Amino acid sequence: MDGERYPDATLLVLAHGSTVNRDSARPAEVLAVALAHTGQFAAVRACFWKQEPGLLSALEQAETPRVFVVPLMTGPGYFVDEVFPVALGLKAPGQAAFARVQRRAGCTVYYAGPVGTHPRVSALLLERAQAVVAQHPFPCAPRPEETTLVVVGHGTERTPASRVAVETHVARLRGHGAYAAVVPAFMEAAPPVAAAVAAAGTRYVVVAPLFISDGLHAAEDIPVLLGESPERVRARLAAGQSPWRNPTERGGKLVWYAPSLGEDPRLSEVLLERVREAAGWPEPE
Repeated sequence: MDGERYPDATLLVLAHGSTVNRDSARPAEVLAVALAHTGQFAAVRACFWKQEPGLLSALEQAETPRVFVVPLMTGPGYFVDEVFPVALGLKAPGQAAFARVQRRAGCTVYYAGPVGTHPRVSALLLERAQAVVAQHPFPCAPRPEETTLVVVGHGTERTPASRVAVETHVARLRGHGAYAAVVPAFMEAAPPVAAAVAAAGTRYVVVAPLFISDGLHAAEDIPVLLGESPERVRARLAAGQSPWRNPTERGGKLVWYAPSLGEDPRLSEVLLERVREAAGWPEPE
């Protein structure tokens, strides 16, 4: 992986993490190891909000004059826009605008944009949606013009910005013309997942989760929202199986469920592009 080098910098790959599902940390850990092997940074570490190593301890342990913090998150929202920058000391609670490059803890901190809104992620979503149908074509793979793609995000009515990433990818994917329709859906905002599938104007539907890891939401919550029983989902996961049988018929629709973005090595390039963007921002005087 070629590109710019930052020998005076530490890269922190910041993810939400979980105290319940240890697998949710894997993408950040795998990507951090891959980027460390490139030698482009003095150090690369994964850090988390909900588990160790924590964000603040990782920042305090950085021994370089520059630290790039890249949120391995799907888009703007409560954590990216409020929780993380407040914890880093970049803004006060409730403050809207803030400088994304500031001197903190004896170094210059660059708070980069989240990975999930990058244009390359749209291409990854499309590939995953197409791949799950190709892998499970029973009874036969539907033609794109017979299929609706539903892109699912978390969303929350309390934070309108939480819709931005999903709606951005939906707009891009509509431009590809690969499906009869591309529509958004959310776990905790309108339109809800089941309603978006039911409203599809095609018999065939592919659901693509805009989540980095196969954590609680992608592996359990969304399959349940699609109509699978919690007991069956948990039993399949315990047996090492996919939580959703592709395809499954629900309400007259044949539904495929694609995997999350996970540990796709191309996310490393997205992380690096976020670093390149941040490196071009003016430093504090």
